[in-house]
Amino acid sequence: MPALLLAALLAAAPAAAPAAVATPPAATPAAPVSLAVPASTPLDPAAAARFAELALSCVDREYPNKLSHVLAGAADARPPHELTPAFFGCFDWHSAVHAHWLLARLARLHPAAPFASQARAALARSLTAERLTGELVYLKRADRTSFERPYGLAWLLALGAELRRFDDPVVRAWAALLVPLEEVAVARLTGWLPKLRHPIRVGEHDQTAFALGLVHDHARIAGRGELRALVEARAQAFFGADEACPIGYEPSGQDFLSPCLAEADLMRRVLPPDRFATWLDRFLPGLRGAGEGWLTPAEVPDRADPKLAHLDGLNLSRAWMLEGIASGLSPADPRGPALRAVAARHRAAALPAVTGEHYEGGHWLGTFAVYLTSGAGLR
Repeated sequence: MPALLLAALLAAAPAAAPAAVATPPAATPAAPVSLAVPASTPLDPAAAARFAELALSCVDREYPNKLSHVLAGAADARPPHELTPAFFGCFDWHSAVHAHWLLARLARLHPAAPFASQARAALARSLTAERLTGELVYLKRADRTSFERPYGLAWLLALGAELRRFDDPVVRAWAALLVPLEEVAVARLTGWLPKLRHPIRVGEHDQTAFALGLVHDHARIAGRGELRALVEARAQAFFGADEACPIGYEPSGQDFLSPCLAEADLMRRVLPPDRFATWLDRFLPGLRGAGEGWLTPAEVPDRADPKLAHLDGLNLSRAWMLEGIASGLSPADPRGPALRAVAARHRAAALPAVTGEHYEGGHWLGTFAVYLTSGAGLR
């Protein structure tokens, strides 16, 4: 992280598991992708500690809580920790899930850091047989077919993928306990995707492209060949013929994901570099010859407003998507430098705002910051 950006970020910040069952073999972490901007250096330990604290402060915080919960009767009117006993904190279910992903990722990347033992303790509290059985009961009910689909389910699979990357029997036991919940998520997604005739092209949770990127990464790491093939087939069906994406219309007022960039970041996962380069020519034809001013970071008018605060997340996700798109091109492709330069500008605009000053953003923006700064989507 550049020294000036790190200084700004720090200045903004306030002063035994059950035995494992068989799981797919762990993936060997890929070698870091080299990007030609200083912002892509490894995550600074001080920044990692700040982001870890955001997750640690909310994974056990039950209220305020925004439930995505349908009442079928009076018995369903129960507090969050009874409904979803592992993922009841961080304001909503999907944020609780990806806060656990954040803790797992940082504990793996920084095992000697002071926060690592706290992160592991939090994971140990949540990822027990009893709590995950409660999650399974909740998720399997027939009237919850669309619960957290696709965003929360995709983050659940991302958590499972991250746990598989540890060379640690305790963490592998947690990963094994999560597998039944993963299986329900996979079944829900594989039952839904063939019936989805049109992609969902929005800048919030329902977006198809971003979720499919997370699911594809899970399938690759977990060795789920059929799931990976389905994602690739649906990505081609949804987006393979797309052209001239109207990125000039972005962002909408409360986006935290870019519809155009997320689509390209998915397609670089499923196409080889030569085919991806050709596809990108059609999809973003204005990118060739574009300079650093091609895409401007979004301005956030009010970080205490839970919807307007989404725009900080947009700047973070744009940055990692731009880096992902660049990584899918050959090193000689002239579009790479512009993509990386714009990514660096979005990093610089967004990372100092990830402070936790407002819970509206603090309960989830740490995950986006870690996804970006740790190169989570890059191979």
